[in-house]
Amino acid sequence: MHDILIEEKILSENDAIAEANRHAFNEKGVFVINMVSSPGAGKTTLIEKMTPVLLDKLGRFAVIEGDLEGDLDAVRIAKYGVPVKQITTGKACHLDAHNIAHVLSWTLDQDARLLIIENVGNMVCPAEYDLGEDMMVTILSAAEGDDKPLKYPAIFNASSALIISKTDLAPHTDFNISTARTNALSINPELQIFETSCRNGEGIKEWCKYLCSRVLALRGPVKTNR
Repeated sequence: MHDILIEEKILSENDAIAEANRHAFNEKGVFVINMVSSPGAGKTTLIEKMTPVLLDKLGRFAVIEGDLEGDLDAVRIAKYGVPVKQITTGKACHLDAHNIAHVLSWTLDQDARLLIIENVGNMVCPAEYDLGEDMMVTILSAAEGDDKPLKYPAIFNASSALIISKTDLAPHTDFNISTARTNALSINPELQIFETSCRNGEGIKEWCKYLCSRVLALRGPVKTNR
């Protein structure tokens, strides 16, 4: 009973901070996505492949990297000239709204219409913690099981989009893309699903087109680099 009350208090406090974050992002015109997945699903590589399209369509975007230790992923993103901020969580298996609040001023100073938050690799905890984002996006790779949506329903239910990554590996595994789609939609019929491969480029432009349409619909037109 006490554990439940403590958890409810923690989540309540998190939600209050998340709402303040959301208000600040809205005021500045920043669209925020929270990318979640198990470790190794390909979040960072996907962001790398998205970068040329997003820079062309939106002109500028920023990234927050969440990791238990190190800044390897942040270094990778920085090489593309994209503003990136590292958050090291130590033992915490997820980012929370307080983490984002700590770097809020940095984020708002980037003059970016889109903020991508790459959460710590975990399919459980991130589902419970609102960061103040506009959209949660789950990445599920073909190197995992197509039954993941049934095993971890909360993360799929909380997401607006599902990206099935590493589709080029599907012929070499027992992963069935059709089954994964069916399982995911049984949990959340509203999911927008995209099939991508960072190795051959499949689906990257389609996903970016959808994402940019969401940004522009909610935040209005922006200048491009073209």
